Amino acid sequence: MEAWFRYSDELGLGPYYRDRASTQGAYRAPGASSDAQPVIAGPASQPVPLAMAASAGTRRGPLLPAPRETTAPKPSAAKPLPQVSSAASLFDERIEGDTLDLIREAIGANCTRCKLHKGRTKLVYGVGNPKAELVFVGEGPGRDEDMQGEPFVGRAGKLLTQMIEAMGLRREDVYICNVVKCRPPENRLPEKDEIATCSPFLMRQLAAISPKVICALGSCASQTLLQTTEGISRFRGEWFDFRGSKFIATYHPAYLLRNPGAKGEVWKDLQKVMAVLGLKPKRK
Repeated sequence: MEAWFRYSDELGLGPYYRDRASTQGAYRAPGASSDAQPVIAGPASQPVPLAMAASAGTRRGPLLPAPRETTAPKPSAAKPLPQVSSAASLFDERIEGDTLDLIREAIGANCTRCKLHKGRTKLVYGVGNPKAELVFVGEGPGRDEDMQGEPFVGRAGKLLTQMIEAMGLRREDVYICNVVKCRPPENRLPEKDEIATCSPFLMRQLAAISPKVICALGSCASQTLLQTTEGISRFRGEWFDFRGSKFIATYHPAYLLRNPGAKGEVWKDLQKVMAVLGLKPKRK
């Protein structure tokens, strides 16, 4: 290092290096008096070009590398939102003249198509207006629903009712159903084979009602309908076209019971639905 700084002095660059060092502890050339006055740094806009050092004589020595340019990291491209496929698939169950009563008959009161029937008390089909403009879709029945045979009647159901009423509607104005019709054990999420077996009936229900808006409650319902594995936070509150209906996903009422702070986000989503349906919030 001593030879390096001596060489810089021979090239007339000593003051430059000393200027730079003045903010980190000034450099003193060998033999310099400790009483020497510190060198005052010159303007930062007047650095000595490295080209000057290269042409200052025949002797060559180590030179400082050119300063590395610092640039802000490029933002990562946003991941595209899930796309709803319009192609025929496992879930394409449109039947001419289909009705909710015919679909209920097709399922049967004692359905044994998947393993969920083993722990079922009552099959939970769906409830509400068969000509509803708004359909809410959950994941599956809980304990209270399994006992009563009606979707969303427990604590989460009461909260959903409050949400519906806040929108200026009644439960009987909308239609409420689930991805699977039987309660999963211990309220676990429905498994892939259970969804594959039962969700075609959901698709028939949605086609028969043909609502203006479908609101999926929670990850299971939204992922099933959008046929995606993306987490709900990735597309919650976004609009999608779903086979002639507008589709939006929001958090499940059961999630709100555990995370009350998310109620504001859900209300924003419901306000979007209200705007599409021309609804005004219920007056307090």
